[in-house]
Amino acid sequence: MTAQRQIFVTTALPYANGTFHIGHIMEYIQADIWVRYQRMQGHAVNFVGADDAHGAPIMIAAEKVGKTPEQFVADIAAGRKQYLDGFHISHDNWHSTHSPENTEMAQAIYKDLKSNGLIASRSIEQFFDPQKGMFLPDRFIKGECPNCHAKDQYGDNCEVCSAVYSPTDLINPYSALTGAKPELKSSEHFFFKLSDPRCVEFLERWTQDGRLQTDVANKVREWISPGEDGKPKMGDWDISRDAPYFGIEIPDAPGKYFYVWLDAPVGYLASLKNLLEKRGESYDAYMAQPNLEQYHFIGKDIITFHTLFWPAMLKFSDRKVPDNVFVHGFLTVNNGEKMSKSRGTGLDPLKYLQLGMNAEWLRYYLAAKLSARNEDLDFNAEDFMLRVNSDLIGKYINIASRAAGFISKRFEGRLGEISADGDALLTHLRDALPQVTELYAEREFGKVVREIMALADRVNAYVDQNKPWELAKQDGMDGRLHDVCTVCIEAFRILTIYLKPILPKLAADVAAFLILPPEDFANVQQALGKGAQIGDYRHLMQRVDAKQLEALFEPPATAAQASAAVSGAAHAPVNAADTSASSAPGGEPIAPTITIDDFAKIDLRIAKIVACEKVEGSSKLLRLTLDAGESGEDGQPKLRNVFSGIASAYQPEQLAGKLTVLVANLAPRKMKFGISEGMVLAASHGDEKKNPGIYVLEPGEGAQPGMRVR
Repeated sequence: MTAQRQIFVTTALPYANGTFHIGHIMEYIQADIWVRYQRMQGHAVNFVGADDAHGAPIMIAAEKVGKTPEQFVADIAAGRKQYLDGFHISHDNWHSTHSPENTEMAQAIYKDLKSNGLIASRSIEQFFDPQKGMFLPDRFIKGECPNCHAKDQYGDNCEVCSAVYSPTDLINPYSALTGAKPELKSSEHFFFKLSDPRCVEFLERWTQDGRLQTDVANKVREWISPGEDGKPKMGDWDISRDAPYFGIEIPDAPGKYFYVWLDAPVGYLASLKNLLEKRGESYDAYMAQPNLEQYHFIGKDIITFHTLFWPAMLKFSDRKVPDNVFVHGFLTVNNGEKMSKSRGTGLDPLKYLQLGMNAEWLRYYLAAKLSARNEDLDFNAEDFMLRVNSDLIGKYINIASRAAGFISKRFEGRLGEISADGDALLTHLRDALPQVTELYAEREFGKVVREIMALADRVNAYVDQNKPWELAKQDGMDGRLHDVCTVCIEAFRILTIYLKPILPKLAADVAAFLILPPEDFANVQQALGKGAQIGDYRHLMQRVDAKQLEALFEPPATAAQASAAVSGAAHAPVNAADTSASSAPGGEPIAPTITIDDFAKIDLRIAKIVACEKVEGSSKLLRLTLDAGESGEDGQPKLRNVFSGIASAYQPEQLAGKLTVLVANLAPRKMKFGISEGMVLAASHGDEKKNPGIYVLEPGEGAQPGMRVR
């Protein structure tokens, strides 16, 4: 075995505004497999993670639910363990960027960069929300795209035509927080001078020396290559934000805070320091080791921060730079479809666990698709069931199930001798060790799985050739039966060691079944030997049930009928007696009785009308932009687009800024003018000709967007 390596590994920090999604879990599984492989090789690995806890979105989300930012992120952090433990993720420490360690380190790095002449300040103009009293991040400014003129686009890019622009380029911009028209104000900002020749020279060398994946290195080269003016395209990096802001204060700059992306990667070091200090070890001594290796696993959406900003921050603050950054792609569902819970194409990792689905099914399936390249992966339900049931269960698990019973019943649970043909098979399996470990080292997990399954095929061919179930029926064949079954158990043990980084829980169960201590790759060459005692075999893994997959992808219960009842559009027939004035308040009879369970299916939420406008080409519809207290996966406010037939009763300016009630779980409806994502509640008389008038419901004082109406 090679000399012990000292390895420091991190996964990207999830933003502390919501629960883990399946993209997080995929990344953690990828990193965890590699970390477990390194540990099985005898290397010393510190594997850490943390919550990215700062920024304006956290501050705003906390305010909406009536919590302090500190309490908000603490509540999010409290829900992490069930995911990490559930999928057997082996982080040594999980910390937070809102910590004393991170504050101390971020400020120290800033001071070192400043002393190196790489921090500059200058005045910039940016949008300010006069109602909220704060400068607006780009993603909190919306308006009409200056390129394609799509409505309600973000302040930095258009989701319709993909144009990139400055917030000041938007047509009719408005604050996504209050709907107010933003004002341009000047403010002093601090910049990390990435355009400095020292930074450019270092990044050209560090990013192009072969360490990064080829496609990543090529993309980075585009950013650092000179533009038409001869200067690097990336420019300097704005690292400051103005109060109010939830973050780390910039030393000697009252009212100024570090932009969240400056202190977020520092969280890797802060989590490591927190871990080492809890162990009574020196962080400084650990980082000073000349042989220390540092690796980051990240998604392709945050390449810029990890291959430009982060290594430059470390280099010019005189700290160790990463040895590599491993980039993975995104996860899609069922042949490339973007995930959407409402369409039943979302894969909720917690729901997966709550349905009783084996976490190692998912670990195995993702490993079978992961490579060292920056490629998207597709989760296909049929393929998932086939790979688990046919390969993992049918090829691998069945090797043990076909032999263990005979060992227990016929040979008192003890292994026998191995003949020449069995020894040849086991030698073939052992000879695959260098190939398997090399593929693990290179993060070619898909090739690892294919290699192991090919070995399993060889073992199953041996079983089919010798047919132990027939040997058991033949007189005088006990010796051969004992031999064949012993070979199967020994082969199963070797394959289990090869699969252990991917299937750690199963490997532990197999070790218990074989009455062995935990095994590493070094144990591959050591046979159990004649007379070794094994335990009684119990089923090690069940097959995937198609009903579980159906339940996993089942979309939320449709609210179409319930919502129609609320709006008075879907009533059961009534007899003549029911149409009397006494039984028809408001001009309509009371709808048929429903149960409390029926009502519970309708999710009514308080929503703020952020913006309202007339719909060109329609005399009946108004287009409402609603804030129902939701946040997208990027942590930014998620606004809804709703078309409502109330134009005869309201002018847009009468509704903008008001609160109303939204049917939040109504299935989206495609209309001529766009997608309507819900329905606002309004009252009207059953006979509109005799009693005209539409009255949009308004909640009482104190209601906040996102509150549920019960």
